[in-house]
Amino acid sequence: MPLKVSLVSAESEVWAGEASLVVAKTVLGEIGFMPGHEPVLAVLAEGQVRITQADGTKIIANAQDGFLSMDGDEISIVAGNAALIA
Repeated sequence: MPLKVSLVSAESEVWAGEASLVVAKTVLGEIGFMPGHEPVLAVLAEGQVRITQADGTKIIANAQDGFLSMDGDEISIVAGNAALIA
Protein backbone atom coordinates (compact mmCIF):
# COMPACT_ATOMS: atom_id res chain seq x y z
CA MET A 1 0.00 0.00 0.00
CA PRO A 2 1.55 3.38 -0.98
CA LEU A 3 1.93 6.44 1.19
CA LYS A 4 -0.64 9.21 0.79
CA VAL A 5 1.40 12.42 0.70
CA SER A 6 0.33 16.04 1.07
CA LEU A 7 2.87 18.89 0.83
CA VAL A 8 1.41 22.32 1.50
CA SER A 9 2.81 25.80 1.99
CA ALA A 10 1.19 28.77 3.68
CA GLU A 11 -0.19 29.86 0.29
CA SER A 12 -1.33 26.65 -1.39
CA GLU A 13 -1.05 22.91 -1.89
CA VAL A 14 2.33 22.25 -3.51
CA TRP A 15 1.92 18.53 -4.27
CA ALA A 16 -0.35 15.65 -3.30
CA GLY A 17 -0.39 12.05 -4.40
CA GLU A 18 0.86 8.56 -3.65
CA ALA A 19 4.48 7.61 -3.07
CA SER A 20 6.66 4.68 -2.14
CA LEU A 21 9.29 6.81 -0.33
CA VAL A 22 9.45 10.31 1.18
CA VAL A 23 12.68 11.82 2.56
CA ALA A 24 12.64 15.14 4.44
CA LYS A 25 15.11 17.18 6.44
CA THR A 26 14.17 17.81 10.07
CA VAL A 27 15.97 19.72 12.81
CA LEU A 28 17.35 16.35 14.01
CA GLY A 29 18.53 15.23 10.54
CA GLU A 30 17.11 13.57 7.45
CA ILE A 31 14.38 11.00 7.84
CA GLY A 32 12.87 8.63 5.31
CA PHE A 33 9.36 7.23 5.28
CA MET A 34 8.02 4.10 3.62
CA PRO A 35 4.62 2.45 4.03
CA GLY A 36 4.26 0.97 7.51
CA HIS A 37 6.53 3.53 9.19
CA GLU A 38 5.77 4.27 12.82
CA PRO A 39 3.94 7.54 13.61
CA VAL A 40 6.19 10.62 13.67
CA LEU A 41 5.76 14.32 14.36
CA ALA A 42 8.86 16.40 13.51
CA VAL A 43 9.92 20.00 12.93
CA LEU A 44 11.16 20.72 9.40
CA ALA A 45 14.58 22.20 8.79
CA GLU A 46 15.31 24.20 5.65
CA GLY A 47 16.05 21.72 2.90
CA GLN A 48 14.67 19.35 0.30
CA VAL A 49 11.70 17.05 0.47
CA ARG A 50 12.27 14.15 -1.94
CA ILE A 51 9.26 12.10 -2.99
CA THR A 52 9.54 8.89 -5.01
CA GLN A 53 6.32 7.82 -6.67
CA ALA A 54 5.45 4.13 -7.14
CA ASP A 55 6.57 4.28 -10.80
CA GLY A 56 9.99 5.67 -9.79
CA THR A 57 9.28 9.28 -10.77
CA LYS A 58 10.97 11.68 -8.36
CA ILE A 59 9.47 14.93 -7.07
CA ILE A 60 11.78 17.39 -5.31
CA ALA A 61 10.68 20.45 -3.35
CA ASN A 62 12.40 22.98 -1.14
CA ALA A 63 10.63 23.45 2.19
CA GLN A 64 11.23 25.34 5.44
CA ASP A 65 9.52 26.61 8.56
CA GLY A 66 6.99 23.91 9.34
CA PHE A 67 6.43 20.36 10.46
CA LEU A 68 5.67 16.90 9.17
CA SER A 69 3.31 14.28 10.49
CA MET A 70 3.27 10.59 9.60
CA ASP A 71 0.45 8.34 10.77
CA GLY A 72 -1.19 5.30 9.20
CA ASP A 73 0.59 5.55 5.81
CA GLU A 74 -0.44 9.20 5.48
CA ILE A 75 2.20 11.91 5.60
CA SER A 76 1.43 15.61 5.79
CA ILE A 77 4.19 18.16 5.31
CA VAL A 78 3.13 21.68 6.25
CA ALA A 79 5.69 24.39 5.50
CA GLY A 80 5.68 28.16 5.76
CA ASN A 81 7.53 28.18 2.43
CA ALA A 82 7.59 25.34 -0.08
CA ALA A 83 8.07 25.11 -3.84
CA LEU A 84 8.70 22.33 -6.37
CA ILE A 85 12.12 22.35 -7.97
CA ALA A 86 11.91 19.11 -10.00
